[in-house]
Amino acid sequence: MTHLWVRAEQRENEERVGITPEGAAALIARGFSVTVEESAARAIPVGGYAAAGCAIAPEGAWRAAPRAAIIFGLKELPEDGTPLVHRHIMFGHAFKGQHAGRHLLARFRAGGGALYDLEYLVDETGRRVAAFGYWAGHAGAAVSLMAWAAQQGGGICPPVRTFGGRAALLGDLGERLAPLPARPSALIIGALGRVGSGAADLCEAMGLRVTRWDMAETAHGGPFPGILDHEIFLNCILARPGTPVFVPREVLTAPRRLTVVGDVACDPDSDYNPVPVYDRATSWEAPVIRVHGSPVLDIMAIDNLPSLLPRESSEDFAAQLLPSLMALERIEGGVWGRARAVFDRHVTEVTT
Repeated sequence: MTHLWVRAEQRENEERVGITPEGAAALIARGFSVTVEESAARAIPVGGYAAAGCAIAPEGAWRAAPRAAIIFGLKELPEDGTPLVHRHIMFGHAFKGQHAGRHLLARFRAGGGALYDLEYLVDETGRRVAAFGYWAGHAGAAVSLMAWAAQQGGGICPPVRTFGGRAALLGDLGERLAPLPARPSALIIGALGRVGSGAADLCEAMGLRVTRWDMAETAHGGPFPGILDHEIFLNCILARPGTPVFVPREVLTAPRRLTVVGDVACDPDSDYNPVPVYDRATSWEAPVIRVHGSPVLDIMAIDNLPSLLPRESSEDFAAQLLPSLMALERIEGGVWGRARAVFDRHVTEVTT
Protein backbone atom coordinates (compact mmCIF):
# COMPACT_ATOMS: atom_id res chain seq x y z
CA MET A 1 0.00 0.00 0.00
CA THR A 2 1.33 3.42 -0.95
CA HIS A 3 1.60 5.70 2.09
CA LEU A 4 1.54 9.47 1.49
CA TRP A 5 2.57 11.56 4.50
CA VAL A 6 1.60 15.25 4.23
CA ARG A 7 3.93 17.17 6.50
CA ALA A 8 3.26 20.53 8.10
CA GLU A 9 5.14 23.37 6.48
CA GLN A 10 7.75 24.68 8.89
CA ARG A 11 8.57 27.89 7.16
CA GLU A 12 7.23 31.15 8.56
CA ASN A 13 4.40 32.70 6.52
CA GLU A 14 3.72 29.48 4.63
CA GLU A 15 0.07 28.45 4.73
CA ARG A 16 -0.22 26.45 1.49
CA VAL A 17 -0.73 22.73 1.11
CA GLY A 18 -0.43 20.51 -1.95
CA ILE A 19 -3.54 18.36 -1.47
CA THR A 20 -7.09 19.14 -0.37
CA PRO A 21 -9.30 16.92 1.80
CA GLU A 22 -11.22 15.98 -1.33
CA GLY A 23 -7.99 14.92 -3.02
CA ALA A 24 -6.96 12.91 0.03
CA ALA A 25 -10.34 11.15 0.02
CA ALA A 26 -9.80 10.23 -3.65
CA LEU A 27 -6.42 8.69 -2.82
CA ILE A 28 -7.86 6.74 0.10
CA ALA A 29 -10.66 5.43 -2.12
CA ARG A 30 -7.97 4.18 -4.48
CA GLY A 31 -6.29 2.23 -1.69
CA PHE A 32 -3.68 4.71 -0.47
CA SER A 33 -2.87 5.38 3.17
CA VAL A 34 -2.75 9.13 3.86
CA THR A 35 -1.33 10.76 6.98
CA VAL A 36 -1.66 14.52 7.49
CA GLU A 37 0.25 16.39 10.16
CA GLU A 38 -1.43 18.93 12.37
CA SER A 39 -0.64 22.54 11.52
CA ALA A 40 -1.80 25.77 13.09
CA ALA A 41 -0.84 27.71 9.96
CA ARG A 42 -2.27 25.64 7.09
CA ALA A 43 -4.99 27.48 5.15
CA ILE A 44 -7.12 24.32 5.06
CA PRO A 45 -7.89 23.10 8.61
CA VAL A 46 -6.86 19.58 9.60
CA GLY A 47 -10.42 18.64 10.48
CA GLY A 48 -11.30 18.35 6.83
CA TYR A 49 -8.57 15.76 6.33
CA ALA A 50 -9.69 13.78 9.37
CA ALA A 51 -13.24 13.73 8.01
CA ALA A 52 -11.86 12.46 4.70
CA GLY A 53 -10.35 9.43 6.46
CA CYS A 54 -6.75 10.56 6.88
CA ALA A 55 -4.66 9.60 9.88
CA ILE A 56 -3.61 12.69 11.81
CA ALA A 57 -0.08 13.04 13.20
CA PRO A 58 1.65 15.74 15.26
CA GLU A 59 3.48 18.49 13.45
CA GLY A 60 7.01 17.43 12.50
CA ALA A 61 6.37 13.72 13.04
CA TRP A 62 7.50 12.91 9.49
CA ARG A 63 11.04 12.32 10.76
CA ALA A 64 9.82 9.14 12.47
CA ALA A 65 7.46 8.10 9.67
CA PRO A 66 7.79 4.56 8.32
CA ARG A 67 10.72 4.31 5.94
CA ALA A 68 8.42 3.43 3.03
CA ALA A 69 6.24 6.52 3.50
CA ILE A 70 6.52 9.23 0.86
CA ILE A 71 6.81 12.62 2.57
CA PHE A 72 4.91 15.40 0.79
CA GLY A 73 5.44 19.09 1.47
CA LEU A 74 5.96 22.25 -0.53
CA LYS A 75 8.76 24.40 0.83
CA GLU A 76 12.17 23.59 2.24
CA LEU A 77 12.95 21.37 5.20
CA PRO A 78 14.65 22.64 8.36
CA GLU A 79 18.35 23.09 7.58
CA ASP A 80 19.62 20.93 10.42
CA GLY A 81 22.04 18.86 8.34
CA THR A 82 20.44 15.53 9.25
CA PRO A 83 20.56 12.73 6.64
CA LEU A 84 17.29 12.29 4.75
CA VAL A 85 16.17 8.67 4.58
CA HIS A 86 12.71 9.07 3.05
CA ARG A 87 11.49 9.83 -0.42
CA HIS A 88 10.35 13.47 -0.42
CA ILE A 89 8.04 15.38 -2.75
CA MET A 90 8.67 19.14 -2.50
CA PHE A 91 10.24 22.14 -4.17
CA GLY A 92 13.91 21.45 -3.48
CA HIS A 93 15.52 24.29 -5.47
CA ALA A 94 18.57 22.09 -5.90
CA PHE A 95 19.13 21.50 -9.62
CA LYS A 96 19.99 24.91 -11.05
CA GLY A 97 23.22 25.74 -9.32
CA GLN A 98 21.65 26.96 -6.07
CA HIS A 99 24.24 26.82 -3.33
CA ALA A 100 21.79 25.78 -0.59
CA GLY A 101 20.51 23.06 -2.88
CA ARG A 102 23.88 21.36 -2.86
CA HIS A 103 23.62 20.92 0.90
CA LEU A 104 20.14 19.45 0.51
CA LEU A 105 21.39 16.93 -2.04
CA ALA A 106 24.23 15.99 0.28
CA ARG A 107 21.68 15.17 2.99
CA PHE A 108 19.79 12.90 0.60
CA ARG A 109 22.99 11.23 -0.42
CA ALA A 110 23.97 10.65 3.21
CA GLY A 111 20.59 9.19 4.15
CA GLY A 112 19.79 7.25 1.01
CA GLY A 113 16.50 9.10 0.44
CA ALA A 114 15.34 10.73 -2.77
CA LEU A 115 13.87 14.03 -3.94
CA TYR A 116 10.96 14.16 -6.37
CA ASP A 117 11.11 17.86 -7.10
CA LEU A 118 7.70 19.37 -7.89
CA GLU A 119 9.30 21.71 -10.40
CA TYR A 120 10.52 18.69 -12.37
CA LEU A 121 7.28 16.72 -12.55
CA VAL A 122 6.73 16.91 -16.30
CA ASP A 123 4.68 15.08 -18.90
CA GLU A 124 6.01 13.42 -22.04
CA THR A 125 6.40 16.80 -23.76
CA GLY A 126 8.38 18.32 -20.88
CA ARG A 127 5.52 20.50 -19.62
CA ARG A 128 5.07 20.73 -15.87
CA VAL A 129 2.02 18.89 -14.60
CA ALA A 130 1.37 21.28 -11.71
CA ALA A 131 2.59 24.76 -10.88
CA PHE A 132 1.85 27.69 -8.59
CA GLY A 133 3.10 29.98 -11.35
CA TYR A 134 -0.09 31.91 -12.02
CA TRP A 135 -0.50 32.87 -8.37
CA ALA A 136 3.20 33.64 -7.99
CA GLY A 137 2.90 36.10 -10.84
CA HIS A 138 -0.31 37.55 -9.46
CA ALA A 139 1.08 38.06 -5.96
CA GLY A 140 4.50 39.18 -7.21
CA ALA A 141 2.97 41.91 -9.33
CA ALA A 142 0.84 42.96 -6.36
CA VAL A 143 3.79 43.31 -3.96
CA SER A 144 5.82 45.12 -6.63
CA LEU A 145 2.96 47.56 -7.04
CA MET A 146 2.82 48.03 -3.26
CA ALA A 147 6.55 48.85 -3.37
CA TRP A 148 6.01 51.42 -6.13
CA ALA A 149 3.13 53.03 -4.22
CA ALA A 150 5.27 53.29 -1.10
CA GLN A 151 8.01 55.00 -3.10
CA GLN A 152 5.60 57.72 -4.21
CA GLY A 153 5.31 58.81 -0.61
CA GLY A 154 9.06 58.68 -0.08
CA GLY A 155 8.95 55.37 1.76
CA ILE A 156 9.76 51.71 1.31
CA CYS A 157 7.37 48.77 1.02
CA PRO A 158 5.91 47.84 4.42
CA PRO A 159 5.46 44.21 5.56
CA VAL A 160 2.96 42.11 3.63
CA ARG A 161 0.41 39.59 4.87
CA THR A 162 -1.91 36.89 3.62
CA PHE A 163 -5.23 37.79 2.03
CA GLY A 164 -8.46 35.87 2.27
CA GLY A 165 -8.88 35.99 -1.49
CA ARG A 166 -8.11 37.84 -4.70
CA ALA A 167 -10.89 40.38 -4.15
CA ALA A 168 -9.40 41.38 -0.79
CA LEU A 169 -5.96 41.79 -2.39
CA LEU A 170 -7.32 43.99 -5.20
CA GLY A 171 -9.23 46.07 -2.69
CA ASP A 172 -6.09 46.66 -0.64
CA LEU A 173 -4.15 47.72 -3.74
CA GLY A 174 -6.94 50.06 -4.78
CA GLU A 175 -6.75 51.85 -1.44
CA ARG A 176 -2.97 52.28 -1.77
CA LEU A 177 -3.22 53.67 -5.29
CA ALA A 178 -6.28 55.86 -4.85
CA PRO A 179 -4.40 58.98 -3.58
CA LEU A 180 -1.84 58.85 -6.41
CA PRO A 181 -2.26 60.93 -9.58
CA ALA A 182 -1.31 58.18 -12.05
CA ARG A 183 -0.65 54.47 -12.42
CA PRO A 184 2.80 53.15 -13.39
CA SER A 185 3.75 51.18 -16.47
CA ALA A 186 5.02 47.62 -16.17
CA LEU A 187 7.12 45.40 -18.41
CA ILE A 188 6.73 41.63 -18.02
CA ILE A 189 9.32 39.19 -19.36
CA GLY A 190 7.89 35.69 -19.69
CA ALA A 191 4.46 37.09 -20.41
CA LEU A 192 3.25 34.01 -22.30
CA GLY A 193 3.85 31.64 -19.39
CA ARG A 194 1.76 30.90 -16.31
CA VAL A 195 3.74 33.28 -14.11
CA GLY A 196 3.61 36.07 -16.65
CA SER A 197 -0.09 35.68 -17.28
CA GLY A 198 -0.79 35.93 -13.56
CA ALA A 199 1.32 39.08 -13.34
CA ALA A 200 -0.38 40.59 -16.40
CA ASP A 201 -3.86 39.88 -15.03
CA LEU A 202 -3.03 41.68 -11.78
CA CYS A 203 -1.52 44.65 -13.58
CA GLU A 204 -4.48 44.99 -15.92
CA ALA A 205 -6.96 44.67 -13.05
CA MET A 206 -5.22 47.63 -11.38
CA GLY A 207 -5.16 49.78 -14.52
CA LEU A 208 -1.43 49.62 -15.28
CA ARG A 209 -0.03 50.05 -18.79
CA VAL A 210 1.49 46.64 -19.54
CA THR A 211 4.21 45.69 -22.03
CA ARG A 212 4.53 41.95 -22.62
CA TRP A 213 7.82 40.36 -23.70
CA ASP A 214 8.64 36.71 -24.17
CA MET A 215 11.22 34.66 -26.08
CA ALA A 216 10.98 36.64 -29.32
CA GLU A 217 11.83 39.92 -27.58
CA THR A 218 14.70 38.50 -25.52
CA ALA A 219 16.32 36.09 -28.00
CA HIS A 220 19.06 38.56 -28.97
CA GLY A 221 20.50 38.28 -25.45
CA GLY A 222 20.52 41.96 -24.50
CA PRO A 223 21.12 44.60 -23.47
CA PHE A 224 17.48 45.53 -22.90
CA PRO A 225 17.12 49.32 -22.63
CA GLY A 226 13.34 49.02 -22.90
CA ILE A 227 13.23 47.69 -19.36
CA LEU A 228 14.49 51.04 -18.08
CA ASP A 229 11.58 52.88 -19.74
CA HIS A 230 9.03 51.33 -17.36
CA GLU A 231 8.50 52.05 -13.69
CA ILE A 232 8.08 48.36 -12.82
CA PHE A 233 9.87 45.36 -14.34
CA LEU A 234 8.56 41.86 -13.56
CA ASN A 235 10.89 38.96 -14.29
CA CYS A 236 8.82 35.83 -14.77
CA ILE A 237 11.52 33.63 -16.35
CA LEU A 238 13.32 30.98 -14.31
CA ALA A 239 17.09 31.17 -14.14
CA ARG A 240 18.85 28.51 -16.21
CA PRO A 241 21.94 28.23 -18.39
CA GLY A 242 21.66 30.70 -21.26
CA THR A 243 19.19 33.05 -19.55
CA PRO A 244 20.17 36.63 -20.47
CA VAL A 245 20.98 39.25 -17.87
CA PHE A 246 18.05 41.66 -17.77
CA VAL A 247 19.21 44.11 -15.09
CA PRO A 248 23.03 44.39 -14.95
CA ARG A 249 24.70 46.42 -12.22
CA GLU A 250 25.43 49.34 -14.51
CA VAL A 251 21.72 50.22 -14.70
CA LEU A 252 21.80 51.29 -11.04
CA THR A 253 23.31 54.65 -11.97
CA ALA A 254 21.87 54.85 -15.49
CA PRO A 255 19.07 57.27 -16.45
CA ARG A 256 15.86 55.31 -16.01
CA ARG A 257 12.21 55.40 -15.09
CA LEU A 258 12.61 51.96 -13.52
CA THR A 259 12.28 52.03 -9.72
CA VAL A 260 10.94 48.54 -8.87
CA VAL A 261 12.10 45.12 -10.05
CA GLY A 262 9.79 42.27 -9.14
CA ASP A 263 11.95 39.17 -9.53
CA VAL A 264 9.05 36.76 -9.33
CA ALA A 265 11.24 33.84 -10.45
CA CYS A 266 13.51 34.65 -7.49
CA ASP A 267 16.78 32.81 -8.05
CA PRO A 268 19.37 35.09 -6.37
CA ASP A 269 21.32 32.04 -5.24
CA SER A 270 21.67 30.72 -8.78
CA ASP A 271 24.75 31.03 -10.95
CA TYR A 272 22.35 32.10 -13.73
CA ASN A 273 20.50 34.89 -11.90
CA PRO A 274 19.22 37.30 -14.60
CA VAL A 275 18.92 40.15 -12.06
CA PRO A 276 22.43 40.13 -10.51
CA VAL A 277 21.98 43.36 -8.56
CA TYR A 278 20.94 41.54 -5.37
CA ASP A 279 22.04 38.35 -3.63
CA ARG A 280 19.28 37.19 -1.28
CA ALA A 281 15.55 36.64 -1.24
CA THR A 282 13.36 39.20 0.46
CA SER A 283 10.81 38.43 3.16
CA TRP A 284 7.28 39.21 4.24
CA GLU A 285 8.63 41.53 6.92
CA ALA A 286 11.01 43.28 4.49
CA PRO A 287 9.50 42.73 1.01
CA VAL A 288 12.17 44.68 -0.89
CA ILE A 289 15.89 45.31 -0.91
CA ARG A 290 16.86 48.88 -1.78
CA VAL A 291 19.88 48.35 -4.01
CA HIS A 292 20.30 52.02 -4.97
CA GLY A 293 19.18 55.25 -3.40
CA SER A 294 19.35 57.92 -6.10
CA PRO A 295 17.67 57.18 -8.38
CA VAL A 296 15.91 54.70 -6.14
CA LEU A 297 15.71 51.01 -7.13
CA ASP A 298 13.96 48.39 -4.99
CA ILE A 299 14.07 44.64 -5.66
CA MET A 300 11.12 42.45 -4.63
CA ALA A 301 12.14 38.76 -4.44
CA ILE A 302 9.87 36.89 -2.03
CA ASP A 303 10.23 33.18 -2.76
CA ASN A 304 6.84 31.96 -1.52
CA LEU A 305 4.61 34.55 -3.16
CA PRO A 306 1.57 32.31 -3.78
CA SER A 307 1.10 32.01 -0.02
CA LEU A 308 -0.22 35.57 -0.01
CA LEU A 309 -3.35 33.90 -1.42
CA PRO A 310 -2.97 30.53 0.28
CA ARG A 311 -6.42 29.04 -0.14
CA GLU A 312 -6.88 29.85 -3.82
CA SER A 313 -3.34 28.90 -4.78
CA SER A 314 -3.49 25.63 -2.81
CA GLU A 315 -6.77 24.53 -4.34
CA ASP A 316 -5.58 25.33 -7.85
CA PHE A 317 -2.24 23.55 -7.44
CA ALA A 318 -3.80 20.54 -5.73
CA ALA A 319 -6.28 20.07 -8.57
CA GLN A 320 -3.43 20.11 -11.09
CA LEU A 321 -1.30 17.66 -9.10
CA LEU A 322 -3.93 15.13 -8.04
CA PRO A 323 -3.85 13.00 -11.23
CA SER A 324 -0.11 12.52 -10.74
CA LEU A 325 -0.52 11.70 -7.05
CA MET A 326 -3.04 9.06 -8.07
CA ALA A 327 -0.23 7.43 -10.05
CA LEU A 328 2.21 7.29 -7.11
CA GLU A 329 1.72 3.55 -6.84
CA ARG A 330 3.74 3.41 -10.09
CA ILE A 331 6.45 5.73 -8.84
CA GLU A 332 9.13 4.09 -10.97
CA GLY A 333 7.64 5.45 -14.20
CA GLY A 334 5.80 8.38 -15.75
CA VAL A 335 6.17 11.81 -14.21
CA TRP A 336 7.71 10.32 -11.06
CA GLY A 337 10.28 8.31 -12.94
CA ARG A 338 11.33 11.37 -14.91
CA ALA A 339 11.67 13.42 -11.70
CA ARG A 340 13.70 10.65 -10.07
CA ALA A 341 16.06 10.56 -13.04
CA VAL A 342 16.77 14.28 -12.59
CA PHE A 343 17.54 13.72 -8.91
CA ASP A 344 19.75 10.70 -9.61
CA ARG A 345 21.76 12.67 -12.14
CA HIS A 346 22.38 15.59 -9.80
CA VAL A 347 22.93 13.70 -6.56
CA THR A 348 25.87 11.84 -8.10
CA GLU A 349 27.60 15.20 -8.59
CA VAL A 350 27.54 16.00 -4.85
CA THR A 351 31.02 15.72 -3.36
CA THR A 352 30.47 17.05 0.16
